[in-house]
Amino acid sequence: MDLAYTPEELAFREEVRAWLKDNLNPTLADKVRNDLRLSREDIQDWAKVLGKKGWLASGWPKEFGGPGWTAVQKHLFAEECARACTPAVVPFGPVMVAPVIMAYGTPEQQQRFLPGIASGEVWWSQGYSEPGSGSDLASVKTRAERVGDHYIVNGQKTWTTLGQHGDWMFNLVRTSNEGKPQTGISFLLLDMKSPGVTVRPIKLLDGECEVNEVFFDNVKVPADQLIGEENKGWTYAKHLLAHERTNIADVNRSKRELERLKRIAKQEGVWEDSRFRDQIALLEVDIIALEMLVLRVLSAEKSGKNSLDIAGLLKIKGSEIQQRYAELMMLAAGPYSLPFIEEAMEAGWQGHFPGGTVGNAPLAGSYFNMRKTTIYGGSNEVQRNIVAQTLLG
Repeated sequence: MDLAYTPEELAFREEVRAWLKDNLNPTLADKVRNDLRLSREDIQDWAKVLGKKGWLASGWPKEFGGPGWTAVQKHLFAEECARACTPAVVPFGPVMVAPVIMAYGTPEQQQRFLPGIASGEVWWSQGYSEPGSGSDLASVKTRAERVGDHYIVNGQKTWTTLGQHGDWMFNLVRTSNEGKPQTGISFLLLDMKSPGVTVRPIKLLDGECEVNEVFFDNVKVPADQLIGEENKGWTYAKHLLAHERTNIADVNRSKRELERLKRIAKQEGVWEDSRFRDQIALLEVDIIALEMLVLRVLSAEKSGKNSLDIAGLLKIKGSEIQQRYAELMMLAAGPYSLPFIEEAMEAGWQGHFPGGTVGNAPLAGSYFNMRKTTIYGGSNEVQRNIVAQTLLG
């Protein structure tokens, strides 16, 4: 296993670092560094900057408009973005649905949908989970009935991340009740501006409406927006989930947040507490181990070997690390992490209270929000069963 970067790869890193320095708005970077609320415009404006450069679709091959980067280049790009404190790329378009369209879509669908994803102009949402169908996606009940050259969609999706901003949604819908549940699912692309689509935000423990319920009431969807074959959507969904679970690990963000944890610990006077510093050290060891696991996959791909099938393992460790750094940051700030005033946050001055700092204000909210990470994308309990079956036999 060779974990050393080549001179060409190191030159690529410097190119990315220089470009980010010239193109990332410092005010936006400061908001990301302190985990302050980002608006839709903050997120999408940065996506468009990346799209103009051709780097929003960083994982795409050249034939579909991407840069054609190697796995190592993609990793270095993500690492530099985290280091520079760029907004995270909303993955539903460029990272998740785009590979499905490339692999299973028609040439017409590829020409229609991929350019808008690559440019950052079109915001995609994910329509997977339903009430009673979380990790058990095979039990989805949202129904799509073929009527002429359209499907009529009725049902409900839930926990739709940032669905209030969505332009389009990719959906798992039931088109047949015959045979095993997995065999009756189809993969449908849906315009969220269509009549009959209702989005209702769900307020979470952290006071934000990051997720939503989406209702479909006799929504007409042209049949040419079906990806692949009818009743074969389960195959396409599994293809997509591998991308989602690897993305959830997000080791580069964890490295950045580890440095933030150290800053907060020093700022709040707990850095000299050896027992607290031990917890930071244990977290750092786990982050390094997760990074080595990612680099092992990259090394395997670089040498032409089959990469390890460890998407579930990356998801487990990555999500647990995210929960731990969120908890340690809140503990480091103590009482100053607790104030959470929604009106103040809306007005833009959350954190300006006696003894507090802007960077501490979101810590309690972040802790609450991170409780989700071991559940979404397939709960960690389910992922451990998958890892046991695929890696241990």
